[in-house]
Amino acid sequence: MHLDLSELSQLAPIFRELFKGFHISRRDPELYGQLSNFQDQYRGLFKALGFELVCDTRGFYYFVPDQAAAQVNKTAQRLSLFTFILVEHLADQGRDPMSVLDGGSLGRDELPSMLEKYRDLFIQAEVQTADELEEKIMRRMTQLGFAHEENGIYRFLPPMHRFLDVCLSVQQDRDLAASLHSALPLPTPVLVEEESPEELNRTDDPLDLTPFEESEEDALARAIAEEQQEIDA
Repeated sequence: MHLDLSELSQLAPIFRELFKGFHISRRDPELYGQLSNFQDQYRGLFKALGFELVCDTRGFYYFVPDQAAAQVNKTAQRLSLFTFILVEHLADQGRDPMSVLDGGSLGRDELPSMLEKYRDLFIQAEVQTADELEEKIMRRMTQLGFAHEENGIYRFLPPMHRFLDVCLSVQQDRDLAASLHSALPLPTPVLVEEESPEELNRTDDPLDLTPFEESEEDALARAIAEEQQEIDA
């Protein structure tokens, strides 16, 4: 594949965002447009580095590492658990969870009541106060491109479908997905016991959100050099 690096005008910011686990969606028009216009070129360059660039048809891009081990990531656990809780919370209120999580919104003022109602579950995620809920879950969602916060309102973005897919996949009967507007006895994931930092950084979970060990500058430089060698050859 011939690679013209001059075409990839947003290579550095795109790689930086994907490298740290961010999900690029239409809310980031410049980066999203560049990825959409040169998808094959970016995929080939990142593949040379060992990263799989995933384009979800619902409108977002993210990285999946080619090589990983078996430990589930703590951040992914927290966000998955929160999604399960939120689905049940919305259903109990008679609100359609799919509508809220698929581009809808949640007010910050709703968080304390959720925390109190599901305190036993949040404790599994080491979340015991409203501040911890915002810091460990809501802020991470915004940092990774799953949601956008403005004036105390969290609006969910297309990458939330990754966690919705997890919710739906645990249902034995896929037909239940059409009934998410009703109260569902959703199975709740149980967080594993705390592991060492090294173990927590190793995962084959597709929702792994930890940074890769190689620095972004070294990784990007190596990928470009390897791709250039292939072109020269």
